[in-house]
Amino acid sequence: MELRVLSNTSPAFVVLFCLLVCMIFPNALASDSEKDTSAKKTADDDEHDEHDEHENKMNLKFQEKPMRAFTDEDLSVYDGSFEGRPIYLAVKGVVFDVTSGKEFYGKGATYNPLAGKDCTRAVAKMSLDPQDLTADVTGLSKEELDSLDKVFREVYMAKYPVVGHMSFTAVDMDAEPLYRTEL
Repeated sequence: MELRVLSNTSPAFVVLFCLLVCMIFPNALASDSEKDTSAKKTADDDEHDEHDEHENKMNLKFQEKPMRAFTDEDLSVYDGSFEGRPIYLAVKGVVFDVTSGKEFYGKGATYNPLAGKDCTRAVAKMSLDPQDLTADVTGLSKEELDSLDKVFREVYMAKYPVVGHMSFTAVDMDAEPLYRTEL
């Protein structure tokens, strides 16, 4: 009787049923050695799993934050001077939370001059010179602009959460502010 029921069942249903069983019981098709290996979790593995889960939750918290627009003045208060306040910097107009790199960007650290600023030019030139701590990229060489793009992508976008963007005032040819209706 069972064979007759299966012979009347469409092949698509059988395939879907098998997929469902595999999803519900993922170890059903695993070999005994794979089952033994997965069963031998150590206390260290559990500790690492808890740490990874905590890190994932932290990343989700950063990603759930709404984006905001920063003025230079807004950004300047996130320079690492105040314990407990995040450390932000901007590159190419994108504001990053670099608090996880506190040993690099915190108060007194090597790259602290970049914190609390749009330091696009300094990143492009690999400079900590105060005159380079600006968003202005006028006059940079092709090599410096290529370096900027690479560091932006491979360091900042890869390692640090984006928390906002710099707000810029659009101006006309006479450096007069453009208003929304004129844009």
